[in-house]
Amino acid sequence: MLNLVFYFQVHQPYRLRHYNAMEINKNHDYFDHRLNEEVINKVADKCYIPTNALMLKLIQQCKGDFKIAYSITGTVIEQFKKYRPEVLDSFKRLADTGNVEFIGETYYHSLALMYDTNEFLEQVDMHRELIRREFGYDTTTFRNTELIYQDKLSDLIRDTEGFNTILTEGADRILDWRSPLFAYKNYSGNVNLLLKYYKLSDDIAFRFSNRGWAEYPLTVEKFVNWVEQLSLAETKERNLFLNLFMDYETFGEHQWEETGIFKFMEKLPEHILKNPYLSFATPSEAHKLANYQQETLAFPEPVSWADEERDLSAWLENDMQNNAIEAFYELLGKIKAKNRLDLLEEARKLSTSDHFYYMSTKYFQDGDVHKYFSPYDSPEQAYIYYINSLADMEERLND
Repeated sequence: MLNLVFYFQVHQPYRLRHYNAMEINKNHDYFDHRLNEEVINKVADKCYIPTNALMLKLIQQCKGDFKIAYSITGTVIEQFKKYRPEVLDSFKRLADTGNVEFIGETYYHSLALMYDTNEFLEQVDMHRELIRREFGYDTTTFRNTELIYQDKLSDLIRDTEGFNTILTEGADRILDWRSPLFAYKNYSGNVNLLLKYYKLSDDIAFRFSNRGWAEYPLTVEKFVNWVEQLSLAETKERNLFLNLFMDYETFGEHQWEETGIFKFMEKLPEHILKNPYLSFATPSEAHKLANYQQETLAFPEPVSWADEERDLSAWLENDMQNNAIEAFYELLGKIKAKNRLDLLEEARKLSTSDHFYYMSTKYFQDGDVHKYFSPYDSPEQAYIYYINSLADMEERLND
């Protein structure tokens, strides 16, 4: 049996406004509330509302055979509550079906794993409690920010937090000759690993509307045929897992409705379920369905799902990024040491990985995905506003 595991990331950051140096110690409002509200409303109308309605319809039509998983960050849930509460209600209706799994992650979608273990664990606990409170769901599966993973993560997540499954990228340099279709174990053999099948995931998430792509247009029939060909490779009756991981904003925002992305998704489950050797599963079901001795995989260096390199270079490549994140975690340590709870929540909003992504200079002049997501004219501008915000917060801390 080949099980399709659909996992969607739902996230929006608190974007910084154009905070200039003259405002330091005079204006303590760092965030662009108008822009953040505009983005939430735009993406709610184009993606969250119609896609949630579609997913609910598919779950009901397939009578329990269609299953999906989400990780929803604390920052986007806060903004749903403030700007579009009906979006959060629509996710709760999906939760009520019993066919949706919610995945744990860091509350603020941060890079804390790489810089501050205690902060990382605190954000994981915050997020777990949020999901329990909003959806009545106890998470057992974890995905770190941007699917970032290395061996030390599994130790923390298993020993301290009790998660038994982790989602990450099926990076070629880790897999080597192995297939991402199998469920694996972490290096010590006590945590399940599900690896993104990046080719077919990216066919939907990035290439779907690309008229220059050799496989354009991507029809349901073509995609299902590719999936069926994968299933034929297994001759020992072992259960396989086609892990299709992507941003939820793929539907309607990154791939507009006019591309046919909604019609594609609407027809996909029916065509998949026509084949008795194909099914859908949630990530937490994988360890029960893995009917074989799972091989262990070691990740001595971190991987992510970003760019062709699938490493941390999208956030930590240049001097601006490294200076900004090091300055942030130094300041966060001071805030905690002084028990300045009045500053902690604002500071944590500055920990979100997007801020460092906006500072990336990788291919920026080519107008690639880095530039598409950035609300700033340049990486340097993103850096200046961020550093100015830290400087003001430092002043407030000293006061």
